[in-house]
Amino acid sequence: MKSFRTIRGLGGTLAMCMLVAVYAARASAQEDPRIWIAGPYSFSDELGGFIIRSISGTGTLQDPVILTEEFPSVVPTTLVIRTETVTQLNPSEDAGILFYLRVRATNSSGHPWVEFEFELQEQMHVPSDYGDGLSFYQPGDKRGIIRSTGYGTYNDNFEPYDRMVFRDGKIDPGFGASFDFPIADFTPKRVFYLVQEPRIPSS
Repeated sequence: MKSFRTIRGLGGTLAMCMLVAVYAARASAQEDPRIWIAGPYSFSDELGGFIIRSISGTGTLQDPVILTEEFPSVVPTTLVIRTETVTQLNPSEDAGILFYLRVRATNSSGHPWVEFEFELQEQMHVPSDYGDGLSFYQPGDKRGIIRSTGYGTYNDNFEPYDRMVFRDGKIDPGFGASFDFPIADFTPKRVFYLVQEPRIPSS
């Protein structure tokens, strides 16, 4: 009988520990900052593969959104961007859903990065074409606006997708690079995506 009581008491203790662990996990999840807000936009690492560490700025040319991110691997990752500003605009006007982004990326992957690619998507896993209005400010003058501290050149492709690849540089593990570029959406959606892919040497 004494043995039964001991086991029952132990079971109660285990049950209590499990309950505490569940509440602790829920509290941890609630405290885990996955939605980061800057100006009228929010940014999220909810799809995994990278970690947002900080954010600042309002999105103007003089005060860009500065997004600090850490990349523990070299797989493509997707940043979720949301906004409540969805007014239809004239693409010739420098207004509306147009903001300037600076990504500060830290290489925690253990591999050197020789390129870094960004791709915009209005629908996840679907290339953003010319007609959807989402681009790296395709109709505007981008001279001196698109740049990187870690790479010397970039190449942009607008058809059949919106991609930019930064080249001519190398980011070793433990170091980082910054990337400055505008994002515009003249047929606005409340949610769109920025795929980010650090690339390592092929051999």
